[in-house]
Amino acid sequence: MEAELKNKSDNYIQLKNDNILRLKIIDAEGNDTGNVLEFDLTDLELPLRLQKIGEEDKRNRLYLKNELQIIDKKQDHKGKKLLSSKQEAQIKAVNNFMKKEIEMFNLFLGENGVEKLLNGRKVSINAIEEILQIIKEQIMPKIEMDFKSINEKIIKKYSNKRDDVIE
Repeated sequence: MEAELKNKSDNYIQLKNDNILRLKIIDAEGNDTGNVLEFDLTDLELPLRLQKIGEEDKRNRLYLKNELQIIDKKQDHKGKKLLSSKQEAQIKAVNNFMKKEIEMFNLFLGENGVEKLLNGRKVSINAIEEILQIIKEQIMPKIEMDFKSINEKIIKKYSNKRDDVIE
């Protein structure tokens, strides 16, 4: 049996994960939710995805503002339903905005990142604002600090080597 395990371990490669930033999520009372966000700090796309959040958020908010202005200019129809036509259109526009924001956040946070941060709460405008604030105030500083550290390591490792340069 031991020989089997030894042969099996010979067929595996141990990967390092020293550049993975793991952020545990706690709830408002300070209890561990069991959810973790992971960021591979060697992923060269990560800073681009982080930058894209700001750009996409501005675009999404402009879209919502324009949609609400268009809806406001339309004539309102009250029918047999609970909501008027304007109210229904406004709610649909806000829901569409929130879907776009969730997609944008999950591209950066990873699969189900928004759900992990919400920890069972419903998606709402307040939750969208809270997630944006968490990214700006809690996640970005940690990632930027680690990016700086990794960048310094890369510069130190490769800046003084001239033997690999083709002239």
